[in-house]
Amino acid sequence: MKIISLLIFFVFTNYANAQKMTQEDYLEKGKYIWQNFVPTSGQSEFVQGELLRAIEKLRDEAQRNGNGNFHKKCHGALITYLKKKLSDNKLFDKETIKKIKQDLDKLNNDRKPYLEDDIYDYICDRIVDWSIFYGEDVKHINNADLQC
Repeated sequence: MKIISLLIFFVFTNYANAQKMTQEDYLEKGKYIWQNFVPTSGQSEFVQGELLRAIEKLRDEAQRNGNGNFHKKCHGALITYLKKKLSDNKLFDKETIKKIKQDLDKLNNDRKPYLEDDIYDYICDRIVDWSIFYGEDVKHINNADLQC
């Protein structure tokens, strides 16, 4: 029982600390995730790496290619994955989940690329929150249907 109490305390303490992070803290944690959990190619072994890889792949496609290579089996699937993992009511309140979904919907348009950084940065910050809440050892199950 004591171990469970300590575990619950640790999880909520980490989440409370995430709520007090500065933008610089988020940036540093995001860099850490990128350097340690995002492979040079292919899907990540860990969820936080795959989440960050997904949002940055979407950013790159929109800003560098104008969504010229956007397709559902890659970019659409990445958006679906982000929505699934970040619509977590253990971690985020209803308003935050609503904003995450609305923002990701804005990115899901092959004809109208979203070129500003604000949405991508906001989602990156929520990925950092996710990583702090769940820790670093959550394995990602590769999506065999993902074509990117």
